Amino acid sequence: MRILYLDIDSLRPDHLGCYGYHRNTSPIIDALAARGVRFTNFHVTDAPCLPSRSALFSGRCGFHTGVINHGGVASQPFIEGPNRAFRDLFGTTGWMAALRRAGLRTATVSPFGERHSAWHWYAGFNEIYNTGKGGMESAEEVAPVAIDWIGRNAQSDNWFLHVNLWDPHTPYRVPEIFGNPYKNEPLPDWLNEEVRKQHWNGCGPHSAQEIGGYEGKDCWNGKYPRQPAQADSMDGVRAMFDGYDCGVRYADEHVGKILDALEAAGVLQETVIIVSSDHGENLGEFNIYGDHQTADLITTRVPLIVVWPGVTDSQGGRVDEALHYHYDFAATLIELCGGSVPSNWDGAPFTDSFQNGADAGRDYLVVSQGAWSCQHGVRWDDFIFIRSYHDGHHAFPDVMLFNAQDDPHEQYDLAPERPDLVNQAMKMLNEWHGNMKRTATHVDHDPMEIVIAEGGPLHTRGALPNYLVRLRETGREKWADNLAEKHPREC
Repeated sequence: MRILYLDIDSLRPDHLGCYGYHRNTSPIIDALAARGVRFTNFHVTDAPCLPSRSALFSGRCGFHTGVINHGGVASQPFIEGPNRAFRDLFGTTGWMAALRRAGLRTATVSPFGERHSAWHWYAGFNEIYNTGKGGMESAEEVAPVAIDWIGRNAQSDNWFLHVNLWDPHTPYRVPEIFGNPYKNEPLPDWLNEEVRKQHWNGCGPHSAQEIGGYEGKDCWNGKYPRQPAQADSMDGVRAMFDGYDCGVRYADEHVGKILDALEAAGVLQETVIIVSSDHGENLGEFNIYGDHQTADLITTRVPLIVVWPGVTDSQGGRVDEALHYHYDFAATLIELCGGSVPSNWDGAPFTDSFQNGADAGRDYLVVSQGAWSCQHGVRWDDFIFIRSYHDGHHAFPDVMLFNAQDDPHEQYDLAPERPDLVNQAMKMLNEWHGNMKRTATHVDHDPMEIVIAEGGPLHTRGALPNYLVRLRETGREKWADNLAEKHPREC
């Protein structure tokens, strides 16, 4: 059993050709999708980066690990206390620990643990290759390390290699020599000039006037020419889309180089290939330009493409439309490797349906965000419902509702006209909270309460006073007044 897990940071599925994107961003990944199974409703439980990978690699959601923020108490796993054994839960019941018990040698090529001081995330890996730039690497710095590992180990059996590419993540860093294959190609048609003007008059970090954060300037000091600072015209919008899409295409090309290394070693056709991500990326949705700040359809939905020799051979091109959490597939992978899913996992395997080519998922999903805003989202049927406890300084309503099929860019809030669906979603959210509390092993309350008590999500803390000044100086007094009223303790 040989398994290659390609983890492409900030990769949203609808910017891949195999998911219907109109630009040619992903020919290598598209070819994999044609050979394997593609999942269309695959969501991370907790966004963004640190909470997502903590959940996936532990098999437990942020409510149970305690990791839902990028700083503060809720950026670290719950202290296990007197019942902690010689090794903690990440080391004994995590994904890599389960795979090692199933007989696999595990390795990662990623700077992720150092980027977030997520030392718990390394638990269970036999080998760790930190590429050393804290997630600011380009693919040409990561792929050679993976290719070297493959050259030395491909002939061995029973290994799991995790490779982490970063190029679609802001700031857009694809080398200039790559050029821009999209400079003459049309933009996604939903973000037009009318929408851009609405965004320009809106508010929030990484919004049209403040793509770099809370200020309308290039916070990277010209180091990343593909990264726009503002969307003051459609040229800025194009710079965002082209910068992101070039990142996707560049990562795709290096996926091809890694696959070529497997081919050269004579094991490509025998290797399980998995492509996924830690979260999606809002590219204008909710007036968020190139970031991942919400518990919405765009930030929490990620691609999953699986080519599994002996399992997907007769399923080439199949699309699984069922609702799944990211760690549901991790649990499935454990079983397909002959292992047992640890009893404390929230992830639930769907091994039989995956092998049989059937769609069988969950009735609904609850997804969470705690680093840029404090939100829970409920995804079911055709809908995504979002409950905001802290709006991340975007002036979101407390509840929002969108039709994920008819309105994939979340432009038309249905909450005011569909209180029946809002009530249905709230019932599911309350049910989820009850289940989480009953199965909690450390505390019986939502860690989001900790984040709010500490002053809100890490990336918003201390930013509001100066931002209110900027909003008023740029003619956006109504948003300054709105945020001051909503967040009196932060002013």
